Amino acid sequence: MINVLLDRSRAGDEQAFAELTAPFRRELHVHCYRILGSMQDAEDALQETLLAAWRALDGYEQRASLRTWLYRIATNRCLNSLRAAGRRAPVEPPFADLPVPEPSRQTEIVWLEPYPDALLDELPGAEPSPDVLYEASEAISLAFIVVLQTLPPRQRAVLILRDVMGFRAVEVAGMLDLTEDSVTSALKRARAALSRAPGLQEAPPAAPDSPEERELVRQLTLAYEAGDTDALVSLMTDDVWLRMPPVPLEYHGRDRTRRFFEVVVFTPGREFRMLPTRANGQPAMGMYLKDPATGMFRASGLLVFDVAGDKVSAITRFENNVLAAFGLPRSLPERIETPGA
Repeated sequence: MINVLLDRSRAGDEQAFAELTAPFRRELHVHCYRILGSMQDAEDALQETLLAAWRALDGYEQRASLRTWLYRIATNRCLNSLRAAGRRAPVEPPFADLPVPEPSRQTEIVWLEPYPDALLDELPGAEPSPDVLYEASEAISLAFIVVLQTLPPRQRAVLILRDVMGFRAVEVAGMLDLTEDSVTSALKRARAALSRAPGLQEAPPAAPDSPEERELVRQLTLAYEAGDTDALVSLMTDDVWLRMPPVPLEYHGRDRTRRFFEVVVFTPGREFRMLPTRANGQPAMGMYLKDPATGMFRASGLLVFDVAGDKVSAITRFENNVLAAFGLPRSLPERIETPGA
């Protein structure tokens, strides 16, 4: 069947090409996201990959599988994108008029977006290669994506292809036009960097939609909607991280995080509503702030919670522009009717 679709595609049949590449599109999108850290950039890279593959079909000699060939194109498109993007400028905090607490550090990783779990459900179910070192859920977590963005682009690509996707060293060398020794060396350095990274050696989280996770989400919702800093902090690990890309500020530990919520988030008169969703294999929530003039609750960002055991190990807040990807509205009425009420 693949050869038939390949022949038809080479003859200019666009529908055949769509059928030929359809089984790989979601996993290629996730692959691009891991390298680039951005949903939109991943979508652009995927479209460039498909266009390049369409134009290069006559040169595809089937020495490697179609999947491997597509991964080669996608990886190099992503590396080209990273080279072209250069360093992105950080954004000024939207709360500059407040006495913002001193951050633990300023991060250079300001270009980061969450990935909806609903799209991860479209990934094909396949037996992982014995070379895979990271489970699928760990390899899409925000903690993992954040650490990937700290690696040099080539090391990043090698680690993803070898330890996440399970390609053999000889295959990766062919994809990146490197020697096997170069691949081995890059992988060694990338693994060493990950072994030192905070947040990746945490206790595993509760299973998705398990009673433990549902209870944590319930408590988080109550804490935010009550503006209860003590309750919220009690749900965090001692070394929790608070991030808010593209704002370059990061807060580490309960004390600094508590202070930020007291001074910036839960100031007097503010009232929130939360809508649950999922991102990067973890619980997430749309956050809505009440407009005192209209009584409407207007979007105030998306929160993603990295979880270790039964505690939150990181909170990452994203801007409103990511809400549409999660099917979340930009505003809520003053009262939310409960079904059956």
